[in-house]
Amino acid sequence: MKIKTAEFVVSNSKVDQCPNSTLPEYAFIGRSNVGKSSLINMLTGRKSLAKTSAKPGKTQLINHFLINKNWHLVDLPGYGYAQVSKSTKRVFQKFITAYFEKRKQMICAFVLIDSRHKPQPIDMEFMQWLGENAIPFCIIFTKADKLKPKVLDKNIENYKNEMLETWEEMPEYFITSASAGLGQEEVLGYIEGINEDLKG
Repeated sequence: MKIKTAEFVVSNSKVDQCPNSTLPEYAFIGRSNVGKSSLINMLTGRKSLAKTSAKPGKTQLINHFLINKNWHLVDLPGYGYAQVSKSTKRVFQKFITAYFEKRKQMICAFVLIDSRHKPQPIDMEFMQWLGENAIPFCIIFTKADKLKPKVLDKNIENYKNEMLETWEEMPEYFITSASAGLGQEEVLGYIEGINEDLKG
């Protein structure tokens, strides 16, 4: 898939104010320092489509972007570790949950995982919640360029082993690096394949 157009549509904290559209949506979510904004900018080939920040927790709203005029990329707030108050975190959690439960256009969630770390309870719990609520998702391992290939393979193998203790099979996953452009074709190709199936 070639990204020809990527336009910001709307930011909000209420699911019922999301675009009134039947276009398929793909949501990107992860811990607040996982490199989500950089990944979105890499995928779309736009340097500042999603706002990146040295301070984690910059995304605090549901952000819709219209891609190629035929699907929405949705940038959701990070969970965990954001330097925000507990009450703000509760609000985030509330509207993230509402988004996944109510937004029928949401076709697949991409859960971003930092490939440098061992499985984190907060990530495992979030994916468990998605599974229990029958919300389709894939995993995107980020920051792959920060590791030597053998270490990266070992970390992903560890993740697989931990996932398979509670899951019947490993969800679809992608290995990415925003700075090296790694994984762009694979992620966009996956989205394009689903969009084609939806048309058929």
